[in-house]
Amino acid sequence: MSLNRSFIAASLSAASTMCVASSVIPYEIVTEEWAPYNYTSEGQLKGLSTDIVMAIMALTGDHFPIHVLPSLRTTVVLDHRPKTIMYSLFRTEAREDRYKWVGPIIEESVFPYKRSDSPLVTKSVDDLKRLDRITCRNAGVIPARLQSMGFENLELAATQSIQLYRMLLAGHADVIVGDTDLGVKYYLGVLGVKPSKLEKIPTEMFRSSLYIAFSADSDDTTINAWRKALQQLHASGQFARILARYR
Repeated sequence: MSLNRSFIAASLSAASTMCVASSVIPYEIVTEEWAPYNYTSEGQLKGLSTDIVMAIMALTGDHFPIHVLPSLRTTVVLDHRPKTIMYSLFRTEAREDRYKWVGPIIEESVFPYKRSDSPLVTKSVDDLKRLDRITCRNAGVIPARLQSMGFENLELAATQSIQLYRMLLAGHADVIVGDTDLGVKYYLGVLGVKPSKLEKIPTEMFRSSLYIAFSADSDDTTINAWRKALQQLHASGQFARILARYR
């Protein structure tokens, strides 16, 4: 599914048209490129969370269109367009009251990684803070989390996750923080790199659960139907089978 640029402008325009009744606005789903949860490959939208969302809609009978947007635009549309759904989104305290939630899809943690041949010794958050640099993506929940923890040695150099691994493997980064273990596995696979080339530093930097987020105006009937469908996926074993494909 390709990027729908006109959707962004149309969505924001719709949100500013106050005379349009919310009841007549159809639901739309937005997501971003964030493997292995939601991403495009060979023109197809894939990923763990995508599979879950599609399975939910198969049970509810919904056929909401899905638009892949740049990462920084997804929450803008979620915040401003009525009846918008976004996946996947970490459910954090700061976001709790802004949206209505369906999930969790999966609870995940983010750890730092270094090259396995690196001489760096880090056993704590304080050790990480004393490093010359920690390389992250230039924006998002992870750098925001590290900044809130008092990290002053962040190198916000990557605009895409895969760049973190290329920089680390090439010696242009010492330690990276950016993805869950599933994400690390995915990107190393894309690069054709053996997992043994990297070493996880056992200091958890972030933990939260991924959810499907509905804009605050969304009706409870639809949300409850999605919650019930997710419960059905668990009860039938389909959820476990989907998850197993990405482990």
